[in-house]
Amino acid sequence: MRNNRVVFAKRPIGEPGDDCFRFEQVDVPELAEGQILIKVCWLSLDPYMRGRMNDVKSYTAPMEVGDVMIGESAGIVIKSRSDKFAVGDRVTAHMGWQSIIVANDNEPRLMKVDLNNGSLSAHLGVVGMPGRTAYFGLTEVGKPKAGETLVVAAASGAVGSVVGQLAKIKGLRVVGIAGGPKKCRYVKEELHFDACIDYKAGNLAAELAAACPDGIDVYFENVGGEVSRAVAPLLNPGARVPICGYISQYNSDDISKAETPFDIFGKLDPTPEHRFFVVTEWMDRWVEATRLLGGWVGEGRIKFRESIGEGLENAPEYFRGMLKGKNFGKQLIKVADED
Repeated sequence: MRNNRVVFAKRPIGEPGDDCFRFEQVDVPELAEGQILIKVCWLSLDPYMRGRMNDVKSYTAPMEVGDVMIGESAGIVIKSRSDKFAVGDRVTAHMGWQSIIVANDNEPRLMKVDLNNGSLSAHLGVVGMPGRTAYFGLTEVGKPKAGETLVVAAASGAVGSVVGQLAKIKGLRVVGIAGGPKKCRYVKEELHFDACIDYKAGNLAAELAAACPDGIDVYFENVGGEVSRAVAPLLNPGARVPICGYISQYNSDDISKAETPFDIFGKLDPTPEHRFFVVTEWMDRWVEATRLLGGWVGEGRIKFRESIGEGLENAPEYFRGMLKGKNFGKQLIKVADED
């Protein structure tokens, strides 16, 4: 059996070109005691991957050239020498861009999937890492209260769409920011946000101010740049800003010199409560969050969309497209059928 994998070949300057990725085919080793073999069906593409390609200090170490490209996938156990996992179990594993994964059964980045909470692919999106990021970022860092106004950037995306719908469940006024009339229409008509501003239309600051007549109490940060600058003057005293990421700057030639949300919000007087967070802070509560999210999805209170690309060989092109906002909803790569 052979494993197709994508290796990080060189550090990008700006947008990662095809020369930043190398495709390899390698033999799959025999399993040792306590290991499982996973057939990957779905690969998740996420903005944080671009940050890990830079040789800069962050919340975690950068990738090294020669590493398998970082990423989470979902698949099916096809061989097992473990008493924790059986053939046929559905799992997620944060072990990179590859078609076959050999994993130790005590690997902390390995989770068994309960299909009662949603489809296998949904465990990479709405009930998986992006959904959990939305849940913990909003509830633990954003600390929302009924009647407040929340603004979320990248509102049609995997994280932003869940943030807004959770805030509606909790009784907030919710204003989304998204790129283009199609995404804004989806956010308003299908996700039932109170308003959605098209940042590409050219009137972001004025339209945002009109949509938030009582100011902004919680701003969930996914984008940075122009969007953060439009939000900043509207923040109320006591506002909270959970910082998930700032995708607008990820393809900067030198990310260390790029303007960050900390630059923008740190200059305000009064300075809003703002901090960067990572979903692993609440790793001991991941199963709890997935069950809650799965329940809301099952009840129709949280809706989601998936953008699906076909084939591991096309992952770099879809990755670049995601960083430019070409995807609509959670960006996935279908690697193999679920059979």
